[in-house]
Amino acid sequence: MKKTLKIENIDDRLTQWADQPEMFEARAKRLAKRWNRDGIALELASPDSWRQPHDDMPTGRVASIEEQLRREIDCILPMEREEEAALARRIEFSRYLLADALKAEGLTEEDLEGASENSPCDRLAGHVCLRWMELQAQRRELVERNLYLALINVERYAHLGVQRLDLIQEGSAALFRAVDGFDWRRGLLFRTYAVHWLFQAFRSYLYNYSQAVRVPVYMQKALKHVREALGRLGHDATPERIADETGLPIHQVEAALEANRSTLSLDAPMGNADGDSGLADLIGAKDDGDPYDASMEDGSIEESVETALGELSERERFVVARRFGLLGDDPHTLAEVAKEMGVSLERVRQIQVRALGKMKTPKLRAAVDPFL
Repeated sequence: MKKTLKIENIDDRLTQWADQPEMFEARAKRLAKRWNRDGIALELASPDSWRQPHDDMPTGRVASIEEQLRREIDCILPMEREEEAALARRIEFSRYLLADALKAEGLTEEDLEGASENSPCDRLAGHVCLRWMELQAQRRELVERNLYLALINVERYAHLGVQRLDLIQEGSAALFRAVDGFDWRRGLLFRTYAVHWLFQAFRSYLYNYSQAVRVPVYMQKALKHVREALGRLGHDATPERIADETGLPIHQVEAALEANRSTLSLDAPMGNADGDSGLADLIGAKDDGDPYDASMEDGSIEESVETALGELSERERFVVARRFGLLGDDPHTLAEVAKEMGVSLERVRQIQVRALGKMKTPKLRAAVDPFL
C-alpha cells in the first residue's frame, strides 16, 4: 500500500455522509474502489488505546479463570455513542473495501469462509488479505469493548445448571454476529441491539446442553408452561387439567411430563448424604470378576461377516473378500483381483460396487452394526 490514512481522516470523510444515510452506501462503495486503486490502507487502533492497566492479584492468591476474565474486561474502556457509530461506519466501509478487492481478483466471500486470522495471506493476494485483516481488527475492537455485556447479562441464566464460563463464551461469540447485523443508521446503541443476540445465544445453549439427555427445544418450551401450571395447580394435577390451564394439546402435555426427568450421578450418595454407598454400589455386580461375558453378545463379528457375505453371489463374495482381506485373505488391489479372475479392472470395480450396495441393506447392516 502506498499510504496509510489515519483514523481521524477516515472518520471525517464518513461522518460527512452520515447525515444522508440513504446515500452512504453508494458513496462509500465509490470511495472504496478509488482507495483500492490508489493503494490506501486504513490505520487501525491499537488495543492499548482502549485498555487500562490493572492491579496485580494479591500475593499468595491465585485467581480463577472467570475472575481473571472479569478483571481483564473491567480494564477495557466502554465506548461513547459517537465513537461507537464512527467505528460501525468504518466497519461497513471496510466491508466495501474487501468486497471490491475480492471482485478485482475474481473471488467471493465464500473463499474466505473458515479462514483464521492469518490463513488468507497464505493463499490470497496481499491487498485482499490486508482488507480482510482490517475488517477483522475493527470487528474485534467493537466486540472487545462490549464484552462487559456478556458478563452483565449472564447473571440472568447462570443459575440454570450450566457453567458460567460456557455461557460467557457463547455470549462473546454472539457479539460477533451482532456486529455483523448492527446498522448504525437506526440510531441505536450497539448494546441495545446486541443484548437480543446474547439472550438468544444463552437460551440456545441452555436448550441444547443444560440436560444430560437433550430434549428438543419445542418440548422444553412446552415443559416450561407445564411446570408453571403445576406450580399453580399442584403437583398432583392430571394431564387434562394441565392441558386446560396451559392451552396445550393433551398429547403434548403428556410428552412434556414424560420428558421431565432428572439425572442422577452413579457416584451420588444414596440415603444419608454422609454415607459411603452410592447408586453404583446398589446396581453393580456382586462378584469381583470381569463383568463382560461373551454370552452377552448376540454373535461374533466373524459370524456377522459370514452372514453378510452369505447374501452375495459367489463372484461378489469372492471380490469383496479379496479386496478387503476377509475370511483370512490379505487385502488385494483391483488390478490383482482382475488378473486373478481374468476380467477387466472396470468389471471388478462394478462387481465391488454392486456387492457393497447389497451390504448396505437394513438386514445386512444389522448383522455388522454392533461391531462398528
